[in-house]
This record gives sequence, C-alpha cells and structure tokens, in this order.
Amino acid sequence: MSTLKELATKYSTLSPEEIDWLDLLMADVPLLADLAFGDIVLWAPTGEGDWLAVAHSRASSTITLFYRDIIGDYVREDWREVFDEAVETGEPSVSLTPAWYEENPMGLTAYSVRRTLPDSGALSAPFAVMTVHTSHAVEFSASRQILAFKECADDLCRMVQDGTLPNSKSTYARRQGAPRASDGLIKVDVEGVITFASPNSQTTFNSVGFRDELEGQNFAAVLADLVRGQFDTDESIPLIAQAKVYKRSDIEVKGRTITLRSIPVLRDGKRTGGIVLSRDITDIKQQEQMLITKDATIREIHHRVKNNLQTVASLLRVQARRAESEDAKDALSQAMRRVAAIAVVHDTLSTGLSQDVAFDDVLDRVLSLATEVASLHGTVVHLHKEGNFGTLPSEYATPFALALTEVVTNAVEHGLRGIEGSVSVIGHRDEHSINVVVSDTGTGLPGGTVGDGLGTQIVRTLIEGELGGSITWENNAEGGTQVTIDVPLHWINQK
Repeated sequence: MSTLKELATKYSTLSPEEIDWLDLLMADVPLLADLAFGDIVLWAPTGEGDWLAVAHSRASSTITLFYRDIIGDYVREDWREVFDEAVETGEPSVSLTPAWYEENPMGLTAYSVRRTLPDSGALSAPFAVMTVHTSHAVEFSASRQILAFKECADDLCRMVQDGTLPNSKSTYARRQGAPRASDGLIKVDVEGVITFASPNSQTTFNSVGFRDELEGQNFAAVLADLVRGQFDTDESIPLIAQAKVYKRSDIEVKGRTITLRSIPVLRDGKRTGGIVLSRDITDIKQQEQMLITKDATIREIHHRVKNNLQTVASLLRVQARRAESEDAKDALSQAMRRVAAIAVVHDTLSTGLSQDVAFDDVLDRVLSLATEVASLHGTVVHLHKEGNFGTLPSEYATPFALALTEVVTNAVEHGLRGIEGSVSVIGHRDEHSINVVVSDTGTGLPGGTVGDGLGTQIVRTLIEGELGGSITWENNAEGGTQVTIDVPLHWINQK
C-alpha cells in the first residue's frame, strides 16, 4: 500500500509543504476518527480537477463503513457537491441526504484543510479536504459519551479547517503508549474545570486514589493533590491539566504511571477549552525498563567479550614473540589477528543499542591489522578501500570481518612479502547481495591456483558455509592476485 506522501507526490497538485502538513495531520486523524465514531478520509486534488483519497483511518470505537480500503480511489460524483461547498465556504459541509458507498448509507461531513504559513502566520487557502463518514445509528444516538465525543470531534475538525491543527507537537500521538479517546478523555473549560470525564478516565484516576467525581473539579488541583510531595514532577503538568499547551507528559502516582496528552481547543484564534487524554501505561513503562536493562546487559556482555578477546590476543602476541620457531611465530600471529578481528565486532556492538554493525567502521579497523602484518615482514603496503558496505547483523558481521581479515592479511603476508605494493578492497552492495573484490599488486598465485592451507580453509568455511556465499581466487592480468567474494542478502532481508 502506498503511503500518503507517495500518493500525494505522484498524483496530486499539492506542494511539498502541503504534503508535509497532511502527513503531520495524519498523526491526529485516528483520534478524530475515534471521537467522531466514524471513518475519516483525507483527499488531495489532482491535475484533472478530481479528488484522490490519500489516507484513511477507521475508528476503534465502532464498526467501519468501508470494508474495502478507499485509499487510491477518486471521489464519487454524488459527493462532489459537499466537497465543493466545503472548499468554497471554508465551513463544514454536511450532506443533507444519505451518502452511499457499496450499498451502505452513511452521514457525510466535509471539512476543508488549510495550514498556517510559517513565515507570515497567515492562513492558506483550502488545499485538501477531510471527510467524516458516520453510521446513521451513531448520528442519532443520545448517549452522553457519544455526544461529548462528537462535540470534541467537531471542535478539532474545525481547527483543521482553521489551520490550527495539526500542531508541531502532534508527533506525540505517534509515540509509544500515546493515549486514544477510548483510553480516557477529559474535557475542560477555559478555567481548567472538568466538564466531561469518560468512564475510563474516571477509573484510571480512581485507581491511584482519587475517589470523587472528576466532573466539576479543577483538573490542575486534582493532579497537584495526587503528586503532592514529589520533587521530580514535570512543571508543565498544570498547563497540561488546563489544556493550555500541546504536550504530553507522565505522572507517577502510587507505583503507577499515567500519561497525559493535552490539546487546546481554539476558535477564531482564542482558546475555548481543551481536551486531555489519559492512559495508564504502567505495564508499558515496566516493559521499557526491562528492555533498557536487557540492552545494557547485552552491551556489557559484548564489552566484556571484547576485553577477554583482546586479552587472549595479547597473550598470543607475547607467546609469538617468545617462540623460537618461525612456523610457531606465524601460527600464533595469525591466531592473534583472528581473535583481534572478532574483538573489533564485539567492540562495535558494545557501544550501541542495535545488534546491527556499521560494517564500514569495522572494516577500517580490521584493515589496520594488515599494516601490522606488513611491518613484521618488511613490507610497505598502501591500503585502499572503496564502496559502502552499510550495516550488517552481528551474526553476519563477525564471519565476514574474519574472512576479509584473512584475505587481506594473506595478500600482505604472501603476495607482498618483503616488497612495496598496494592492496585494494572494493565493495558494492545492493538489495540482493554484497560483492567485494580484494586485489593486490604482489607476486600472484603460485602456479595460478590457490593453496589449501588453514587460512584458505577458514575463509571458505566462513563465506560458503556460514554466509552461503561464494569466493574465487585468480591472478590479475597486470600481476598480483584478485579475490572476489559474493554474499547473498536474502537471509538478512527475511529477518
């Protein structure tokens, strides 16, 4: 399914700034749908004078009226009159007869969408349309909660046509644990006195010790009494309680966490009251804390593994220096470099929350090991890296780093032993695979074929066995050796 930005950019006449405004508005559209007990659709104009549905939100509080997705459809001819009236008058336009869609009658109200221009603060002309589709059963319901919710919906929808909604703080609606209308809704007047409190909001505050009826209370005083004695309370809580600001904050009361989100209601540029949404997010906070603890533990494990591997590498280096046999020195030095290459990956993982590795940084550090090899054999090596490898999961980064360490150090240790030359590592990554070509200007492969030593066996096992890729060795036409590695990414993409 195409996103709002993709559809509007490709098919509509909207400017990038107008598309960004609609995208920001989409953060609040689910709330509007819940409050209106209906479906809400955003429509963008096309170059042919038509209207295209670019976004659609169904209410969680009632049954949807659109069983098939309407995104990508053009407006029905019998709806155009309502659209035109909303755009021309700048006022809500209500269909006087039932609107039909797939044999379903519904109430239809259209609001024009305007935005506040950032430079002048002036109001733009209508550039899109927002429609509210409701069931007739809901329209004629006399439930007090439904009437209060629909009144809030109308207030906010009028703010959309007045260019005062969305607000830059609308992104709070996309954050984890953001309250919806069904979680708890409190309506306050200009003085912050509660004129309506949904049953769920009453239950939420009863659970933390407030036993009276919320309605008729000054909400700021209610919250002040609940958090009395706390010294780390957000200072903006009174403003949130009076719905004077677009903001979201949490309060901690009796071991429970309640999140509050306030939306001022504006009419003709003046605040007439506001809406405060509430939700008990104690379980979410506990889960977040557990994840933070888990992440910290994983990072500490990687840090300790890195330290232990570096200790092992140091011991191998010391042992190599004391070894009398040249074969023993080479074997211990190679083992030291392999351990050090794995330590580099764990060091990278210990510095971030993600278990993905920025492989370009890892490769830069791994290549420095080749410089150490060159110094041991009287070689002057010029290293060259080209291309972007991107990020890799740790289970892929470790064998890949180790394999490239083997290939590059072999080029330095055997191809360029005792001479001056260069080694280049050229990588190319697309959505399907990573291709790496390692070439040197050394003496080339003896007899034109690669040997079957331990290093070669290790590389084959890592690339072909663990990563499911392929590796080939061949002589360059200009002299030296070229190693080509291909690693498929389909396993990674399926994660």
